[in-house]
Amino acid sequence: MNRRVRRKVARKSKGNVVQSSSPEVQEEVLHLEPQGVVDWNCLPDDTVIQLLSCLSYRDRASLSSTCKTWRSLGSSPCLWTSLDLRSHRFDADMASSLAPRCVHLQKLRFRGEESANAIIHLRAKNLRELSGDYCRKISDATLSVIVARHESLESLQLGPDFCERISSDAIKAIAHCCPNLSKLRLSGIRDVNGDAINVLAKHCPKLTDIGFIDCLNVDEVALGNVLSVRFLSVAGTSSMKWGVVSHLWHKLPNLIGLDVSRTDIGPSAVFRLLSLTQNLRVLIALNCPILEEDTSFSASKYKNKLLVSLRTDIFKGLASLFFDNTKRGKNVFLDWRTSKNNDKDLNEIIPWLEWMLSHTLLRSAESPQQGLDNFWVEQGGALLLSLMQSSQEDVQERAATGLATFVVIDDENASIDCGRAEAVMRDGGIRLLLGLAKSWREGLQSEAAKAIANLSVNANVAKAVAEEGGIEILAGLARSMNKLVAEEAAGGLWNLSVGEEHKGAIAEAGGIQALVDLIFKWSSSGDGVLERAAGALANLAADDKCSTEVALAGGVHALVMLARKCKFEGVQEQAARALANLAAHGDSNSNNAAVGQEAGALEALVQLTRSPHEGVRQEAAGALWNLSFDDRNREAIAASGGVQALVALAQACANASPGLQERAAGALWGLSVSETNSVAIGREGGVAPLIALARSEAEDVHETAAGALWNLAFNASNALRIVEEGGVSALVDLCSSSVSKMARFMAALALAYMFDGRMDEYALVGTPSESTSKSVSLDGARRMALKHIEAFVLMFSDPQAFAAAAASSAPAALAQVTEGARIQEAGHLRCSGAEIGRFITMLRNQSSILKACAAFALLQFTIPGGRHAMHHASLMQNLGAPRVLRGAAASANAPLEAKIFARIVLRNLEYHQIEHTV
Repeated sequence: MNRRVRRKVARKSKGNVVQSSSPEVQEEVLHLEPQGVVDWNCLPDDTVIQLLSCLSYRDRASLSSTCKTWRSLGSSPCLWTSLDLRSHRFDADMASSLAPRCVHLQKLRFRGEESANAIIHLRAKNLRELSGDYCRKISDATLSVIVARHESLESLQLGPDFCERISSDAIKAIAHCCPNLSKLRLSGIRDVNGDAINVLAKHCPKLTDIGFIDCLNVDEVALGNVLSVRFLSVAGTSSMKWGVVSHLWHKLPNLIGLDVSRTDIGPSAVFRLLSLTQNLRVLIALNCPILEEDTSFSASKYKNKLLVSLRTDIFKGLASLFFDNTKRGKNVFLDWRTSKNNDKDLNEIIPWLEWMLSHTLLRSAESPQQGLDNFWVEQGGALLLSLMQSSQEDVQERAATGLATFVVIDDENASIDCGRAEAVMRDGGIRLLLGLAKSWREGLQSEAAKAIANLSVNANVAKAVAEEGGIEILAGLARSMNKLVAEEAAGGLWNLSVGEEHKGAIAEAGGIQALVDLIFKWSSSGDGVLERAAGALANLAADDKCSTEVALAGGVHALVMLARKCKFEGVQEQAARALANLAAHGDSNSNNAAVGQEAGALEALVQLTRSPHEGVRQEAAGALWNLSFDDRNREAIAASGGVQALVALAQACANASPGLQERAAGALWGLSVSETNSVAIGREGGVAPLIALARSEAEDVHETAAGALWNLAFNASNALRIVEEGGVSALVDLCSSSVSKMARFMAALALAYMFDGRMDEYALVGTPSESTSKSVSLDGARRMALKHIEAFVLMFSDPQAFAAAAASSAPAALAQVTEGARIQEAGHLRCSGAEIGRFITMLRNQSSILKACAAFALLQFTIPGGRHAMHHASLMQNLGAPRVLRGAAASANAPLEAKIFARIVLRNLEYHQIEHTV
């Protein structure tokens, strides 16, 4: 090994070490290495073992592989007494490779059928505790083999998901094979019959803790025969005969804890159990509707017995049970653990009580019911926070999962209950969750990160998470080699990145690089982690600075890879959204070009517009819209089949969401900037769907549809198509009644293009009879169009301001007209030389209305401060516009509006010329 670390000692000067306050530490450090560094090889064995014990299994194995000495220490029995394999793919091969280290394994947690089948290959004959989840597919045969190979088992827990394929036969096998069993908790078994329970009672004399949870049928009479039982749970179990229970179970001599939560138990059964069960200390009956409907029932008269229900003050009851003091507050479990109470029963009750409460609260959160809001805000959330401080890891995990779950109202739309979320924050939950997230235990990391992610949907909680250092913690977890941990951390960063104020902090914490790396790391598996990473990058890319960092971190390549190869709709949607934001933000010209030049990017986005999922189609169309602002991208999109795909999309989205309609029309608008593309759009049938979208009720759709039709109308053949498809009436409606000024403006410009004379020449081609018919049809459409163009221009004509401007050449008078006429968003429009030239030509048109419209348009395009005003002014100078404008301003036949607007445009040109020369 050649790794070195700097010694943690200060120096006075070269060669002189400051004396340590601890001579023993000083002597050890100096002995290790006199040259200022510590050699890892020389660390004491117990120090290395302690270091290894603080690492996850993956990191422990990685560090152990660095040298022969550490490999030997990494196999020390004390490091392998407990094993949590839930985060790893655990099969027979892995089990065989771990077997030499598992001779002394005592505690094992696993997940799923494959892991269950592999357990026997560990050859861990000394196993004492076995806990599994995702056990739905585990069969009687598998469980029977496991218990037969592990006769020393003392604790077996399977759940909380239902064990659908496990029957009473497996329970009998457990009883026969595990005589030392003291704890058995099984979830979701269809039928626990009397024979199985009686076999347990006979062969497991040490069985003190039984849980048949969420089962369909349990033999109540047989349970009354298990005299050794001290803790019993039938929470969530249906078909219980409570009359039989209340007459039999109170005879159980050792029963001190009973959980009947989420059942249909009534007040009479609770009364008998509390009053007649001699040693009963705790009865948990949370979320029992029949019991809670009886408002007259009270458990306060049962001294030294605690009833936990929705109607009781749970913390007060716990304090009275633990301390004989009802004023302990909400930290009673923590207070108990730090106290020096020697009550043996309570020392057993508290772990059981914590476990059962965490299970029931999680189940209740997963199946939300009406009427629990007050409970969650006043007690449930605080209980979960208290349980998060348990010494039992599985209780901590379930409590964190409960917090992540109980705040969610609508998972599909990321909607949470703000009252519950802020209650968690007020009770110190953010700090507790972040503390768990820093644990070395990956199960705790993932559940804590999930809770932080869900709570952070609330802006106030997100702020608290950031202030407590949560962004740095989540960014660190996003680098985890554990996919579940990385996925939940990415989800947290996704939700936090919604807030503009957090984006910079995420970048500073290295979150952007971590998210990009996640995509490459899990590109072939795990739609959840990929969707969250892409979603977070999409939010971050909407910030100019972060967008540049995403591109520099390799985000373009990563996101294009997802768009091309991933088949999951959520991933596709977020990848397309991220690419859309990248193309529109940061160094937008650079980012836009980079996305377009990435191999397969444009083809993938075009293909995604054909997705069966609306969200994917919408984001892909949005990305193509943004990318079409780049000239090379525009042509490349068309070459990749973009025109046909987007026309088809527009044709299919008549009943789609306004968001999809806006982006479909917007992408066609962007492509139609090129006249070649414009002609292709018309030829492919794009006119009719754009006219239909122009009739949408959504303001944003008005703008994009009007913009696309404006570009299409520049071409005479398209202009005629618009007339033939009934587009004049749609544009007239937009021009006169749209809420959007921009939509009205572009509709007026489209109508001006259509009736400035060029379309007439195209329309007259054909037989004499066809030409006459078209001419008659066009005359009516022209009159209607010009009428509404005139009305639109006059909307920006204040008679008093125009009169003042006509009577004076003072800049102030013209400035007043400009402010009244200005359409702020029009400054973002960019016209080509051909388009500007057409408006200049229009200033000479015989129609006074078109003259005024052309002058009004040129005014909008040249107002100082507009994004492309300098560009337009330069084009106009090159095309000789000043001479035409002066002619229009001085014309005796031109309307007043045209004259005044022409004068203002001349002033704008002079301003830009001066600016250019300065």
